[in-house]
Amino acid sequence: MTWTDLILFILIVQVIHFLGTWKLYVAAGRKAWEAAVPVYNAVVLMKIINRPWWWVVLLFIPIVHLIMFPVVWVETLRSFGRNNAKETFLVLITLGFYLYYVNYTQKVTHIADRDLKPRTSAGEWVSSILFAVVAATVVHNYFMQPYTIPTSSLENTLLVGDYLFVSKFHYGAKAPMTAVSLPMVHDTLPGPRTKSYYKGVQYPYFRLPGFQEIKQNDIVVFGWPVDTLTNITDTNSAVDIKPMDKKSNYVKRAVGMPGDSLEIKDGYVFVNGVQNELPDRAKLQFSYFIDSQTPLVKRTRNEKGEVVFTNIPTDSFHERYGVSDIQVVGVDQETKSYRHLAQMTQEQVDKLKNLPGVVSLTRMDSDRVKGSGGIFPNDDRYPWDTRNFGPIYIPKAGVTVEINNETLPFYKRIIEVYEGSELGIDNKITQSDTQVFLNGQPLNEYTFKQDYYWMMGDNRDYSQDARMWGYVPFNHVVGKPVFIWMSFDKFKKFPSNIRWDRVFTTVGGSGEPVSYFKYFLIVLVGWIGFNQFRKRRKKKKA
Repeated sequence: MTWTDLILFILIVQVIHFLGTWKLYVAAGRKAWEAAVPVYNAVVLMKIINRPWWWVVLLFIPIVHLIMFPVVWVETLRSFGRNNAKETFLVLITLGFYLYYVNYTQKVTHIADRDLKPRTSAGEWVSSILFAVVAATVVHNYFMQPYTIPTSSLENTLLVGDYLFVSKFHYGAKAPMTAVSLPMVHDTLPGPRTKSYYKGVQYPYFRLPGFQEIKQNDIVVFGWPVDTLTNITDTNSAVDIKPMDKKSNYVKRAVGMPGDSLEIKDGYVFVNGVQNELPDRAKLQFSYFIDSQTPLVKRTRNEKGEVVFTNIPTDSFHERYGVSDIQVVGVDQETKSYRHLAQMTQEQVDKLKNLPGVVSLTRMDSDRVKGSGGIFPNDDRYPWDTRNFGPIYIPKAGVTVEINNETLPFYKRIIEVYEGSELGIDNKITQSDTQVFLNGQPLNEYTFKQDYYWMMGDNRDYSQDARMWGYVPFNHVVGKPVFIWMSFDKFKKFPSNIRWDRVFTTVGGSGEPVSYFKYFLIVLVGWIGFNQFRKRRKKKKA
C-alpha cells in the first residue's frame, strides 16, 4: 500500500462512517456534516459517547486501532441506550455495520450523561484488560520491546539466556506496517506456532524521528533482511515472503557504517583501512580445537548403555573458563585423547593452556571455514570466506555507484527488494553479456535511497551475519538493546541458573557491568511502604 492508497483507504472509511452515523450525530444534537469531516468527526464522536479526546489519537495508531474500533462501536450503541448483549454481539460480528441498522431504522435518544462505569464485574474486567492491552501495545511498538538472546554470536557481551529491553525510540520507532496483526506478538502465535498476522494489507513505511544515530560498534536489533522461512528454526520449512515488520529479529554489532569500505582479514575487521577496535566489554571469539586427556563435557549413557557426550561443559570447566560452545568432535583410541571444538576468546585460551590434561590447543585454520555455507555476494568471482572477505563498499543514502555485471551482485537485492518490492515498487533487473537493465531500461548507475549497515557477531566463526546475507537496510532496524532485566544460565537448574550479577545491568558503557538490582529493590520497597503509609493516613482522616 502506497501513501496514495492509504489516503484513499482513509477517505473510504470516512464515507462509510458518515453514511452509517450521521443521523446518530443529529440525534445527539450535532450537525450531520460533522460526521463527514475527517479527524474532526472523531473528536465530535468522543463528545457524543462521553469519552476523552485523546481516544482519537488511539484510533490512528496501527494495531491499537484494531482494539479501539470495536470499543467505539459498542460505546456508540450504549450512548443511545442500546445496552443489551445481543446488540453488542451484533455490532461486533458485523464489524460495526450494525450501526447502519440503528442509524436508519431505529428511533434513538442520546444519553448525554450516561454512567460510564461497567454494570457488571465481568464488564469491568473486560474494560481493564482492553486498556491494559492498549497501553502495553503502545509501549511495545513505540518505546520498549522485550527481547531474548537466542544464540552465542555476541557471547561475553550478551549471553544466551539474557532477557533485554530494546529501546525503540533511540533510533526512531517504526510504525507497524502490517495492518491486521495481534498485539504484542511478533510473527507467530506462541502455542500453535501459526501466523499472528494477515499480510494482505500493508501500511507505507513510516518512522518517527530518533534522538540518536547508529554509531560504529553499537549493538543493534534488526529484522533479518533475507528471512523467508515460515519457521526460522527449520531450514526445510516452507518459503514465505514476510512483511518487513514481521521478519525474525536478530541482534548483532554494527561494525560497518554507511559509506565505509570494509575488509575482513583473518577474522579481524578493517574499516577504511584501519582495524576496528571494539569496546572493552566486547570479546572476539574464534574456533579452537582442544585435545585433552579427559573430556571437558558431560558424559551420559544412551539406551544401549553406550557412553555419549553432550554439548554441555562440565560444571568446573564452565565456571572457571565461562566457555559455553564446546563439543567433542573426535576420540583418539590410541592416545586416549579427546578432541573438542570450542568458541573462545584470547583470554580464555591463555587460561586454558595451563589446564592439567590439555595436550594441545590450536585455532581452526581458515580452510575449515571456507566451506561453511554461502558467502555474500554468492558469486564465484568473489571466492571469499568468513575470515577473509572483501573489500566491499557499504551503501549510503544519496551516494551514486556504477552498475555493471561485476558490481551488480552487491546491489541487486537492494534495488529489487529493499528499495523495490518492500516499498511497493516493482523493480526488476535483467542482464545481457554487457549491459544491466532495470525494468527494461539500461542501468549504468544507481543512487541509494537509504543507509545500510554491516552487522556482525563477535563470535567470528560461529555467527550467522552479514558475511552470509549482506547489508542491513536502515528501515529494517528495530532498536537498541539498553538493559538486561533477567539472565538465565542454560547449563544450570533453577534457582541457581539466575545470573544475579547480570540482572538489571546496562548493555552499553565501558568497564565491568554493574547490577542495579539492589537499588531497584530499595526503590520498590520504599514505594510500597509509602503507599501503605498513605492509605493508613487516608483511613484515619476518613
